[in-house]
Amino acid sequence: MSSLAKKPNLKEINAHKKKLTWGDVPAIYHLVSSSLGELEGILSHGFDSAYRQILDRNTWNLSALDGQRDSNGNIQVSRKPQIILQHDYNDMGYELHCYPVVDGEKIVRPLVRDPQSPFQIWLPESMRMLFRINSLVAFAIFTYQSGDEADLALVKYAYYRVNELINTLSESFDILAVEGYSIADFYQEIARRNGNILNSDVIQS
Repeated sequence: MSSLAKKPNLKEINAHKKKLTWGDVPAIYHLVSSSLGELEGILSHGFDSAYRQILDRNTWNLSALDGQRDSNGNIQVSRKPQIILQHDYNDMGYELHCYPVVDGEKIVRPLVRDPQSPFQIWLPESMRMLFRINSLVAFAIFTYQSGDEADLALVKYAYYRVNELINTLSESFDILAVEGYSIADFYQEIARRNGNILNSDVIQS
């Protein structure tokens, strides 16, 4: 079997996985791959997502950001909204969480028409989790213990894709911190603990 390119796309990884398994692809691989497929078009898919929602400047509190609409109707701000991002690992998989920052404070509570909030309305229940990669924790452990070349490529692809999405956010937001393990760091921690990571403090409850 020919090896993958140095930085393959998702389609190439999936095709390689099918070759390696003679078409018998494990269900857990499908779960992770499908989640990553959804992330491919998170900004272009028709369905709503918290990631798209926070990038919509119509949801921003322009008075707090010294913002206004220009002659073309586009929103311009003098100050980028401040946020903190957090890598979160749990029973569902991997999630990227977002927290607005007001006066240097990381906000975990709802904010509605708060004059200092960067958003007009901030509802943690529906807005904090920007996206999820289903079953990534279990898949990363499986990959470390018995995965093949395509499995490892899929974990690396998840890392690269999340980084790209964070970089996209940094164009519109002032990201004060990115807390927690990146996917690459998380995988290295699995290796350091020889796969025994499920009961560690790395997995958030």
